[in-house]
Amino acid sequence: MKQNTNIFYRLKKSIVLITQVIALFFMQSCGDYLDVIPDNIATLDNAFKLRNEARKYLYTCYSYLPKNGDVIFNLGMLTGDEIWIPYRTSITSDAFEIARGNQRVSNPYLNVWDGTWAGGGPNDNYKLFIGLRHCNIFLDNVKDPDKIPDLDDIERKRWIGEVEFLKAYYHYYLLRMYGPIPIIDKNIALDAPEDEINVERQPVDAVVSYIVDLLDTAIEKLPEDNTIIPNIEAGRISKTIALSIKAKVLLMAASPLFNGNTEMAPLIGNSGEALFNTTYDENKWTLAADAALAAIQSAEANGKSLYEFPTSSFNLSSETMTQMSIRQAVCERWNSEIIWANPNSQASEIQRLAMPPLKLTHNHNDARKILSPPLKIARMFYTKNGVPINEDKTLDFTNEKELREADFSERFNIKEGDKTARLNFDREPRFYADLAFDGAVWYKYDSPSSSDEGDVWSVEAKFGEFAGASHAFHTNETGYFVKKLVDWNQVTYETGGAAYQNYAWPEIRLAELYLMYAEALNESQGPSATVYSNLDIIRDRAGLDGVVESWANYSSNPSKPTTKEGLRQIIRQERMIELAFEGKRFWDLRRWKLSSQFLNTPVTGWSVKGEDAVSYYQERTIYQQTFVSPRDYFWPIPEGAIIQNPNLVQNLGW
Repeated sequence: MKQNTNIFYRLKKSIVLITQVIALFFMQSCGDYLDVIPDNIATLDNAFKLRNEARKYLYTCYSYLPKNGDVIFNLGMLTGDEIWIPYRTSITSDAFEIARGNQRVSNPYLNVWDGTWAGGGPNDNYKLFIGLRHCNIFLDNVKDPDKIPDLDDIERKRWIGEVEFLKAYYHYYLLRMYGPIPIIDKNIALDAPEDEINVERQPVDAVVSYIVDLLDTAIEKLPEDNTIIPNIEAGRISKTIALSIKAKVLLMAASPLFNGNTEMAPLIGNSGEALFNTTYDENKWTLAADAALAAIQSAEANGKSLYEFPTSSFNLSSETMTQMSIRQAVCERWNSEIIWANPNSQASEIQRLAMPPLKLTHNHNDARKILSPPLKIARMFYTKNGVPINEDKTLDFTNEKELREADFSERFNIKEGDKTARLNFDREPRFYADLAFDGAVWYKYDSPSSSDEGDVWSVEAKFGEFAGASHAFHTNETGYFVKKLVDWNQVTYETGGAAYQNYAWPEIRLAELYLMYAEALNESQGPSATVYSNLDIIRDRAGLDGVVESWANYSSNPSKPTTKEGLRQIIRQERMIELAFEGKRFWDLRRWKLSSQFLNTPVTGWSVKGEDAVSYYQERTIYQQTFVSPRDYFWPIPEGAIIQNPNLVQNLGW
């Protein structure tokens, strides 16, 4: 079906020739773009006369990949309940307005539909319909064998596969946000009649089929990961990346939000066609499982494996080594676990926003500490026995604020002699790897003792202390800090300030593929040894026993892993723990149709203005979130787009 990328605002007769040479994968989106098929066809043809010029256009197609390593642009990071920040102090975030229940149909927050953000003016990085237009122009020209004579057949095939992937990915991104969308398969000519320009939204199943078919077409053309030239081509799309995105698309399509969602029955297209199939189809889980397995097999065949922190000259305990494996799986650049990292999105500022000051001379501008996980997230992690805190029959967390002093045996997690809440003791390694809190050890490269023994960095977070909530703008709201996203090579200078080692934001890790396969396989077939093994490989890296063994030995509900429903709960919690703070939870809660459950509870934290342990470790309500179902499961289409195109129908509740 032919659609037009410029369908949501008035067509303009203009063209800007893209001339800026962009360094591969460190490029920024061009300030101008092709609004429509240009009147001056000869000018456009110049972009595809020679390989060098066509390559610039290829980079332009890549430049619309969302910059998820930036909390401002990562649509899943500050929109939910996983990370809270001070309101309009250290940073201003449109995403945080959504978390606070302030989304609106007029000038929506994070408006990807036409790229105009409430923060003011257009945002070129998120004009995905314009990105799709570029992809169509590129494919129309590069598929023509009479153009770009100095481009050999092998490279031509690869470029086409890359842009077919990008075209599929941008559709997936829009589908995840808005639900049913128009399919932008071809660009519409400037003189097309109005009925062609005013396109309609297509049913979800049709959009999913289109995306999957396009990915299959791309996969045939893309290179294997082990043929990608390191440092030169890192970040370019490979076969494994495309297989992984295909699995993500099918997993989303099989999930409750899209599979048999009867709440969406009233959403009918302008032509009278239902936009959601309200009949549940279990086979969609089978398709998702098969796709996840194919992605895993491709990854492992290309040498991918879960990251393990290597031994070094530093004398580190096994506890710290486990934590470093967990942390650096995200932060270690181009490590063996990374399926797809986006070098166009460097994780630099996000580290500064996560890091707390660890000494008096550590400047708060260099360690802003504003990324604050609520208490519900701290409770989410398992006990040291690998089961939820409310299920562990050997440990009592009833009085979670009870003060306890850390002893010598706990020195790798909590500074010996420090008093902190009971909630912070007896937790799994991922709790200590991902989170920090008052009294928590923060091991990094410049440890004063050059090891994890003796004089080590630790967080002092009570009011008036180094990391306390005493700064006018850069304050932590909950008493928890995001350690996971800060590379261990972060250096704190004696004279003040800090240096962070950047890393390309990891869009997909191998651990996520294992979790996707386990989830889809459990839904399609129920508990099995294969489901357990895909969970246990992740748990083993996290220093935990397997699922069946942990629940049998420590859970008050030992049979939980033996039923589909029980294992579903385990898989979901395992996923939320393993992928914490990577921008995944928001989207998972949506596709599971659990947002109305999780996002209608208070956001709470410790009383960060407390100056001593007793006053600090009191739970306080920071904000009462509200989530309206089914309205808030999808973004509103901008009011102006509905007015300009009468064939578009608005999402429910808006």
